[in-house]
Amino acid sequence: MKYPIASERLSYRLWEECDLDPFACMCADQVVMQHMAQVMDRKGAMAFIKRAVAAQAQNGVSLLPVTLKSSGEFLGAVGLNIPNYGKPLPFDPCIEIGWRFKRSAWGNGYATEAAAQWLRFAFEELDLEEIVAFTIPANIPSRKVMKRLGMKRDLNGDFLHPALDQEHPKARHVLYRLNISDWRIRNPALNQVCMT
Repeated sequence: MKYPIASERLSYRLWEECDLDPFACMCADQVVMQHMAQVMDRKGAMAFIKRAVAAQAQNGVSLLPVTLKSSGEFLGAVGLNIPNYGKPLPFDPCIEIGWRFKRSAWGNGYATEAAAQWLRFAFEELDLEEIVAFTIPANIPSRKVMKRLGMKRDLNGDFLHPALDQEHPKARHVLYRLNISDWRIRNPALNQVCMT
């Protein structure tokens, strides 16, 4: 299975044993996880990685580690995912794009750079018709990344996350979409990152 190997500043690869410590540290950070239902302990981080490895093997896509090219430093995880929450999303079937970066990596444009590369991979290599992204309304930084990527909010797509109780304060999510036609007519600046 081919997947994005690198962009201008970042490298992407399969999960390795050495990723558990930095990933678990990132997922235990309350600031990083403020828009998620809860922080994740080490056991939860390990389970996340195991699910990602299984998804990669089964579906050919998952969230994968992203590292800094210049140093190999672990920055977070980014990639494509087929959601599986036990209960369907209102817009299933779908493939989502997602990202999570440690706090020290914020403000450098890494999420946009990495996600743009994965969108290119989704549309050019996998020939997908549409990619979605979703988050809680308060997650303004991620919503700004979605907009920079050319994703458009589906104004009729707000939904209650099926993995959360409907009364949970973070149950309500907003939905963004990007189809292949809109991606193709986007400003070429989106695709300045190159495969190596």
